[in-house]
Amino acid sequence: MSDDSSRKRLGRGLAALIGDMDTPQRADAKPQAATPAPDRTVPVEHVGPNPRNPRRTFAEADLEDLAASIRQHGIVQPIVVRPSPTKAGRYEIIAGERRWRAAQRAGVTDVPVIIRNVDDRTSLEIAIVENVQRADLNPLEEALGYQQLIDEHDYVQTDLAQIIGKSRSHVANTLRLLKLPDEVRMLVADGALSAGHARTLVTASDPAGLAQKIIRDGLSVRQAEALAQAAAQPRPQHAARVVEEKDADTRALEQLLTDVTGLKVAIAHRENGGELRIAYKSLEQLDDLCRRLQR
Repeated sequence: MSDDSSRKRLGRGLAALIGDMDTPQRADAKPQAATPAPDRTVPVEHVGPNPRNPRRTFAEADLEDLAASIRQHGIVQPIVVRPSPTKAGRYEIIAGERRWRAAQRAGVTDVPVIIRNVDDRTSLEIAIVENVQRADLNPLEEALGYQQLIDEHDYVQTDLAQIIGKSRSHVANTLRLLKLPDEVRMLVADGALSAGHARTLVTASDPAGLAQKIIRDGLSVRQAEALAQAAAQPRPQHAARVVEEKDADTRALEQLLTDVTGLKVAIAHRENGGELRIAYKSLEQLDDLCRRLQR
């Protein structure tokens, strides 16, 4: 299958893609060569997870709820698998790992599967598409899945956006999370820090420290942005030294003008000129200064 045809097929969207994958072939259809018959039941231990599945975390409560449902109603939707590339007679999950895990908890011995022959890239694509569209991935898992497609299969962000049905900016913003240090990544993966909060820290000098402050103070994303921007502002390192380096005549003149105007006056003298700064605290002080200058 060529890159173009694969990407066009994926570009039809999740409904068409998963619809093709989850629909068993007709009983009278000619079976594909070396492909086991679809829609069969296999021992649960003959099925294993996809090592390339971007999803790494499965909520205990969700698994228990699904296991209870399976005990009562069975597995309603078959698990989509492919023949294992390394173990004969075994299968690797393409879509449905959560159902497989819950089935084991429910004590199910055999699971219904739909078998498809697909390569590593297509298996990864489907896993990412399914999980992203069903919101089963945390933001960090989503970012790692995108990066895996980029690294292993030379995808660009535009292709990824078409595949998952998201905007290119969504893909780019999600990938930015991978620039964060591991400590902050863990906070995102655990749900302690949202993706929006985390993105404000990508260019911060101390993202881990700011992340803890955001969590501790319960800051909004907008407040987190302001915090990160404030932390990035350069501090006036030379202000005190400038005051100390002023000669006695300049300091005396500053004091004289301060006494005359009643306002704080600062003189910054340089070789080719300088600045005279007068600080006022109210409009009344400014009006008074203007009247003095006019006289």
